[in-house]
Amino acid sequence: MAQPKLYDALVVGSGASGGWVAKILTEQGLEVLVLEAGPPRSPTHDFTEHVWPYRMRYRGFGDQKALLRDQPVQRLCYACDEYSHQFFIGDRELPYTFPQGKPFMWIRGRQVGGKTFCWARVSYRYSDFEFQAAARDGYGENWPISYKDLEPYYDKVERYIGVSGSAEGLPQFPDGNFLPPMRLSCGEVHAGKIVERHFGWRIIPDRTANLTVPHNGRPACHYCDQCQRGCYTASYFNSPSTTLPDAARTGRLTLVSDAIVSHLVMNDRGKATGVVFLDRQTRAEREAHGRVVVLAAGALESTRILLNSRSPRFPEGVGASSGALGHYLMDHFTLEDGGGVLSVLKSSRREPVGRPAGYIIPKYVNADPRFQNKSFLRGYYLAGDSHQDLYGHAVGIQGFGREFRRKVSQEIPYHFGIYAQGECLPRYDNYVKLDPAKTDAWGIPVLHINASYGENERAMARAMHTRLNEILDAIKVDELQAPSEKLSVFGKNIHECGTARMGNDPKKSVVNRFNQVHDARNVFVTDGACFVTQGCYEPTLTIMAISARATDYIAAESKKGNL
Repeated sequence: MAQPKLYDALVVGSGASGGWVAKILTEQGLEVLVLEAGPPRSPTHDFTEHVWPYRMRYRGFGDQKALLRDQPVQRLCYACDEYSHQFFIGDRELPYTFPQGKPFMWIRGRQVGGKTFCWARVSYRYSDFEFQAAARDGYGENWPISYKDLEPYYDKVERYIGVSGSAEGLPQFPDGNFLPPMRLSCGEVHAGKIVERHFGWRIIPDRTANLTVPHNGRPACHYCDQCQRGCYTASYFNSPSTTLPDAARTGRLTLVSDAIVSHLVMNDRGKATGVVFLDRQTRAEREAHGRVVVLAAGALESTRILLNSRSPRFPEGVGASSGALGHYLMDHFTLEDGGGVLSVLKSSRREPVGRPAGYIIPKYVNADPRFQNKSFLRGYYLAGDSHQDLYGHAVGIQGFGREFRRKVSQEIPYHFGIYAQGECLPRYDNYVKLDPAKTDAWGIPVLHINASYGENERAMARAMHTRLNEILDAIKVDELQAPSEKLSVFGKNIHECGTARMGNDPKKSVVNRFNQVHDARNVFVTDGACFVTQGCYEPTLTIMAISARATDYIAAESKKGNL
């Protein structure tokens, strides 16, 4: 009987992190097997960014009964609708539990490429305001790496994926290797002058992984502004159009889709010899073998695999010896829906701008010495967009005939929208564990998620709400829509991080500064599970940079025979 193939590395997950790991390892000469829990996606079958509503059975709104039955959680995400529900998991197959009164909204995508098909593409660097936050305010732990450690990898990732943005020279919002920015709209320019004059804060173009010029063989964005439905032209970063093809071209990549990893296989010396996975369609159990295992399945899924990898040597799971595994879960919170109409810009001319991006007001509070707030730790940013309606305003216009047409074409309103996103502190009592009484459709224990926001987040939210209202008042919007005072549901922002935190001390952390599990030197966790703090900025660019850094280390150590 033929011996099963022994790969140099097994990579679990094919999204933002897994794609980078596969690309770098194969280019360094290693044989790599990528295991992806979902199926591949075909642009001709699954992408819908150019499909008009009249071509959809439910005109884009979807079969509400089916969505409620099959995707009751996923449908709560703005991007999960009739056009793009295929990029999201079925909730009945993949349940999870949480305590009464502590709801958690877990948005997931299982396919080759993970959530990189429908991510929001915002790409921000962290700074030492994030990596060394504890040194500034005394709360929690510093990362074992600094901005200088990660800076060359931010450079590498940005040069490859293409990030449009503007250099601003703000230490709390590091500049990068940018493509030309998407320009601000007239409404954003108008609001920006007022915000800077009244508050000393800048409105700048968002930094996004959409190409504004041709880049690395991919064409520029054509501004259809339906990125969550897929992209035929690959004008924004997703791993099936970029990192995975690069890995495949080396001839050293094997990718198996529909492979749901259950747990690691560990030997009696504490090293991983492979993983057990189940075929998504047949539910047949299989085993893959590798010298190194890299978990890049998403923060909570990677942690679930570690927790489920139990043996006499690892009774609570691989990486659990410190007691930190599963703990310190974080997700950003937002106050949303603030806005109104900029009557000064009402016009009969339509502005020729339609972008897959908006604006951002970077973090100033507790980052700039001029803007300190001692009622809470850390800080927040504000963002949104300002635009004209296409024809949506016609719904509220009374009348018919020539007068109706005149109002629709000559009185085009200009909207201004704004929201705020704040940092969640890492707290031990925000945690995940295996639910002993419930399994998914493949018999794998599901997660029980116990997480809530604390007083620091609530104090920050009060300050955020005040500032949102002050800005809307200064801009003098009409038809004011007051921003929400209620914090978003934990998990809603799809930025879950932590649960396998990084650190130098094996008694306080799960992985070291190179994402190597303290308890098992040939196991690595390269996704958002390793985060020590989250900052207020989106984590994906940092996840990719960390993955690139860890993979360089894996390749070097593998060649030395140290793994």
